[in-house]
Amino acid sequence: MKKIYTGKTKDVLQKDNGNLLFRFKDEVTGEDGVVDPGANTVMGEIKGKGKMSLGLTRYYFKLLDNNGVPNHMISADLEEGTMEVKSALMPGHKQDPTGGLEFICRMKAYGSFVRRYQKYAEKMQKLPYLVEITLKDDDRGDPLINDDALLALGILNEAQLSRSKELTRKAAEVIEGDLREKGLYLVDIKFEFGLVGDEVVLIDEVSADCMRVMDADGQVLSHEEIYQRVLNSGN
Repeated sequence: MKKIYTGKTKDVLQKDNGNLLFRFKDEVTGEDGVVDPGANTVMGEIKGKGKMSLGLTRYYFKLLDNNGVPNHMISADLEEGTMEVKSALMPGHKQDPTGGLEFICRMKAYGSFVRRYQKYAEKMQKLPYLVEITLKDDDRGDPLINDDALLALGILNEAQLSRSKELTRKAAEVIEGDLREKGLYLVDIKFEFGLVGDEVVLIDEVSADCMRVMDADGQVLSHEEIYQRVLNSGN
């Protein structure tokens, strides 16, 4: 196998059969000593975090697939910390493997959303499954991009954009409902989509790296706490 990409939280290898192999790592992102899934800087490691991320991804990919949100997972090996996936064409500049888009669904105003809009937004105010789209571009701080720009630049066509936003909201609703059953609350979550053939599907991962989750007391949960609360039933 050939390594084609080294990311902040996983490596991507090309298999001989044309599929990709994700190898999850223990690195976490954050700034100023605070773990933040939305940050672009690796700040350290949490032992076992890679396997926790894979476990959550496998759990949620299966749940979402059963609820009409397709994804590119073929199989996952928790012992090895790897997941085999179908190769997907990602939107972005010349299909740069480090690029693509992130679709962020917000149920509550928090973090960068409040900092960005300041006097217009109150922390934890309810948001109606608000979808924001950013370019995956670490050098430029993952800038926001609107629908008109995506279409004008040919990054997505109208059908792909509409479908990606539809799946973003649907996936967020399913995961929010699953967490609510466990006494937890989804604040915001980010997804990535790609094309497998002509179909828009969920790609990459759905782990604690992708979501902000609070308990009933309003405390933001750590990676390990999310993993334990979601998968403590042995799923």
